Amino acid sequence: MKKKLVSLVSATILSAVVLAGCGSQPETAAEVATETATETAAEASTGAELKTGLGTSVSIADSKDATAEGDGTAQADATIAAVTVDGEGKITQCVIDIAQTRIGVSADGKITSDLNAEYPSKRELGDNYGMKKASAIGKEWYEQADAFAAWAVGKTAADLSGMAISEGYAGDADLAASVSIHVTGFQSAVLEAVNNATAMGAHEGDKLGLGLTTNIAKSVDATAEEDGTAQAYTTISALTVGNDGKITSNIIDAVQANITFDATGVITADTSVDIKSKDELGDAYGMKQASAIGKEWNEQAAAYAEYTVGKTADEVAGTAMTEGRAADADLAASVSVHITDFNAVIAKAVAAAK
Repeated sequence: MKKKLVSLVSATILSAVVLAGCGSQPETAAEVATETATETAAEASTGAELKTGLGTSVSIADSKDATAEGDGTAQADATIAAVTVDGEGKITQCVIDIAQTRIGVSADGKITSDLNAEYPSKRELGDNYGMKKASAIGKEWYEQADAFAAWAVGKTAADLSGMAISEGYAGDADLAASVSIHVTGFQSAVLEAVNNATAMGAHEGDKLGLGLTTNIAKSVDATAEEDGTAQAYTTISALTVGNDGKITSNIIDAVQANITFDATGVITADTSVDIKSKDELGDAYGMKQASAIGKEWNEQAAAYAEYTVGKTADEVAGTAMTEGRAADADLAASVSVHITDFNAVIAKAVAAAK
């Protein structure tokens, strides 16, 4: 009996040693339970991985020549969409805004708009945009943009490409009941955002935010020798924020719409073209050759966006600067452009994330 007991104990000890040495399995049920709980907590705190995307659709088609009766208008309409996309390619969050910039041009080739003026986006204008009174469905612009964004949630790129559109308007009766304005710009920007979406650190449960700033400060008058330029410059941040208030993913882009006009105020730019953002232009933007660090604009914007991940809006705002540029040597080695507008749109995007 004693021999059998000793043999049984020895076998048990040997089995425990073999299992412990193997390392492929926990030694006890308690350890299994602990490990499972840890993994579950980690999954709950991060959620499933999401991709973050940004898309733009920019038109200058509504620009008008100056006449003897009045000023002309160099107009840029930049439709901008931010999305998060899940592993199945479906949109989980969507935000849409438009930077509509109207720059006055006189019949003698002068810029008549205030070069220092602020140009709030349509979303920022809210009810002050003034569409509700003229709307056939009694809805303001931002309400209709939100309705389209809500419709887009759950859709894939194929769904967006195949959506019903009739003369620029939503062809689906249910969608048309909440969105009576043209949807082609929305469709284009959201579709581009989905197609561009990349895994950058966002997870299910993070909040999506979009921020814009627009200025016309670099617009110049025409002369007898050279056309003038009405420049609508919009800086963009599309980002996600975790429950702790820290940025989990960030995309920075800019749209530089240069609308040329002659000394009589006649628009000379091709108003039929779709203006590309700086990210879309990539190397074609042409900063690399003139850059002190040999990096293109989109490379520098991406480097700064990556730098902000893991930081709060206040921490980003506190980034050390010298004359608008990064003062930290390591950061300046990859970002030599001004970062003040970057910080401004990041602050807006974080505040808008909900």
